[in-house]
Amino acid sequence: MSASRVMAKSRLKRPTIGDWVIVVIMILLIAICLLPVMTVVATSFSSAHYLIRREITFWPRGFHIAAYQDVIGDSRFMWSLAWTGILTGIVIVANLIMTILCAYPLTYDSLKGRKILTVLIIFTMYFNAGLVPTFMLFRRLGLLNNPMVLIIPGMISVFNMIIMRNFFFGIPDSLKESAEIDGAGPLTCLVKIYLPLSTPVLATIGLFVAVGRWNGFMDALFFLPGNARFHPIQLLLYNILNNITAVDVQDPGAAQAPGWGETVQAAAIVIAMVPILCVYPWVQKYFVQGATLGAVKG
Repeated sequence: MSASRVMAKSRLKRPTIGDWVIVVIMILLIAICLLPVMTVVATSFSSAHYLIRREITFWPRGFHIAAYQDVIGDSRFMWSLAWTGILTGIVIVANLIMTILCAYPLTYDSLKGRKILTVLIIFTMYFNAGLVPTFMLFRRLGLLNNPMVLIIPGMISVFNMIIMRNFFFGIPDSLKESAEIDGAGPLTCLVKIYLPLSTPVLATIGLFVAVGRWNGFMDALFFLPGNARFHPIQLLLYNILNNITAVDVQDPGAAQAPGWGETVQAAAIVIAMVPILCVYPWVQKYFVQGATLGAVKG
């Protein structure tokens, strides 16, 4: 037998008990995450008759799409969905710009007080004033019941800034030094060298921000109570699930049927969940690379 075949066989490692244990654990974790989603989807497509009898598990019964028609026909829900998409896009762009502008200068050894600035920035990640002082601050700044309260506080995250800074540290200094020899300034180095190489970490941070903003509702609940027009979709879902807000149904008689409210609630959850699920596959290939490379060096 040739040496190449021996080496090839040595590389083919047979699964061990530990490998099978990991596979079983991963399957269980996938089931724990997936089964509740399947239940909600099945509920949204099922007849209220089967719902009140608690006969729905992971497959719809009495299939229909009336609940989706009612949710899509509700102008408030569709506006909230569109507004949340616009809001998420604005926050992603603003957060990436502010994160880059904060992280990039901290990579320069010539920046005076760099260590002190880094400590002060990281300090804010572990300590904050609390909800009441934040409420008072926003009131003085005129941000209460102002849609900007959903944008300005989320324009930068210390955690994301650290990931971005560490990723920049991983880029060879020789590239920047070569550009500086040719007369490039800091801004040119950022635009022509750092940003083109930072696609993985930009996609990763963008995904973090998108998921956080899309699923966020506490800030709107506390700081935007009197301006329902700019409530994000998650706060509207919160109000629907707590029977604070009702969805306009096309058939008023159906709204009085037992179990119909749960079906409409499930349909609203599914519709609100679909956009963010559609985004993830596009950035998945960058996610692991960006998260790991940005956490190697400190």
